[in-house]
Amino acid sequence: MSCRPIKLRNVSHDTFNCMKKKLQNSGIHVPPGNRGELSGKGITADFEWDGQSNLTITITEKPFIVSCEVAAMKIKQFVRECHGS
Repeated sequence: MSCRPIKLRNVSHDTFNCMKKKLQNSGIHVPPGNRGELSGKGITADFEWDGQSNLTITITEKPFIVSCEVAAMKIKQFVRECHGS
């Protein structure tokens, strides 16, 4: 069962690339491009960035013991760490 989509606004090109790099450095596979499937550490998610400012991430698989809210919070943390960098 997938979680509700996480919709992030004001995600610049630099923030998007920074987030992808941080996810990869944390052991999450991130394909090139503006859309695809993230996977690693028991989590799978689809992402789509519109190339300007809107990023949507939908967690499609996660460990049973991890809630959608906790998984979403972790993803948002990567964006916050990169925002404005």
